[in-house]
Amino acid sequence: MSSSGEQIKQNETPRISTADLEDFTAKLIAAMKTVYDPEIPVDIYELGLIYKVDVSDERDVEVDMTLTAPGCPVAGEMPVMVENALETVEGIGKVKINMVFDPPWTPDRMSEAARLELNMF
Repeated sequence: MSSSGEQIKQNETPRISTADLEDFTAKLIAAMKTVYDPEIPVDIYELGLIYKVDVSDERDVEVDMTLTAPGCPVAGEMPVMVENALETVEGIGKVKINMVFDPPWTPDRMSEAARLELNMF
């Protein structure tokens, strides 16, 4: 108690459970898989352009992503496309997209599904 007799309230925001986080993460991934690099017929998630996704207890989402090349013609549009896709996920809080170029993207980041789609073995 403080000296004036008032109780100090703790943060009453409920923590997101592991099961809810897994379900929410699956929805985030599904939303990101709707975004395609216009020059490559594979979604950005399978291409390995998503480096990190952080989810807070309030379901705010922060994404670190990159592009296949820093001079990509959609460099200004791609983060907005990802943000718009994520904002369709029910219950999502604030969305923040960070463009990062370190480490640089390489084809090694692509999933096996993306390699199959692009015939890259």
